[in-house]
Amino acid sequence: MDIIIVSILVLFILVGLYLFFYESYFFEINEFDLHSNQTKEKQAIKIVQLSDLHLRFISPTIKKVAKTCNEIKPDLIFLTGDIFISGELIPLLAQFLSLLKYEIPKIAIIGNWEIHGHVDVKTLQNTYQKYNCQFLLDETTRLHFKNKTLSVTGVDDFLDGNPDINKALENYQEADYHIVLSHCPGYVHQICNRANKNIPVDFILSGHTHGGQINLLGYMPHLPGACGGFLKGWYRSDDYQLYVSKGIGWSIFPIRLGARAEVTVFNLHL
Repeated sequence: MDIIIVSILVLFILVGLYLFFYESYFFEINEFDLHSNQTKEKQAIKIVQLSDLHLRFISPTIKKVAKTCNEIKPDLIFLTGDIFISGELIPLLAQFLSLLKYEIPKIAIIGNWEIHGHVDVKTLQNTYQKYNCQFLLDETTRLHFKNKTLSVTGVDDFLDGNPDINKALENYQEADYHIVLSHCPGYVHQICNRANKNIPVDFILSGHTHGGQINLLGYMPHLPGACGGFLKGWYRSDDYQLYVSKGIGWSIFPIRLGARAEVTVFNLHL
């Protein structure tokens, strides 16, 4: 009987270590080669997507994430919302951004946790700008890479914000690639049903779901609102190509199960 009790205790300890340590503090790198609808040349630009860091402090994992990004040497970094959890933590955001190489251009959007945390949008924008990062809130920017152009549209959060894809596309400029960043994947249908359908959208990148965070053989006790039925990875239809990142951090409980954190790399072939 004592052996059985000890075995059960050991099992619980091992499961606890796995939940609270392994899947919460280690991350995978998922890399994809993408082609636009317009060209399939071999030239490529490398983009890293970071989502849902939920910064509470600068942990060893966060330092490793930044170090990994720098080692990948991307042409561009996307920060797709829920990077930190409270407006009081903007200095922590600045500390994280300082770990990323300044010379790497970055683009950020807002998530529901920043809104929950009553972040001051102007302060947020200024903080990102100090670290070579454009903050997009229902607007579009165009960048130049290797004699090619990339337009990026960033929309407000679908769960707690007021996204307006038509407003965001008002300053769109034609480009070789067009990517839309939307923290909540549930906004994909509004993006597809936008008024100006003459503007092409090659890919939509989202986060928000944490891959379920606790995903036990397909059973997930909780999913945040505005997921739209999307969980993780690629979703493709005649209307859209959507990638949903599992993100880095955690929400509510500091555990992950069956939903390993990820850094995502996209090679855009121009």
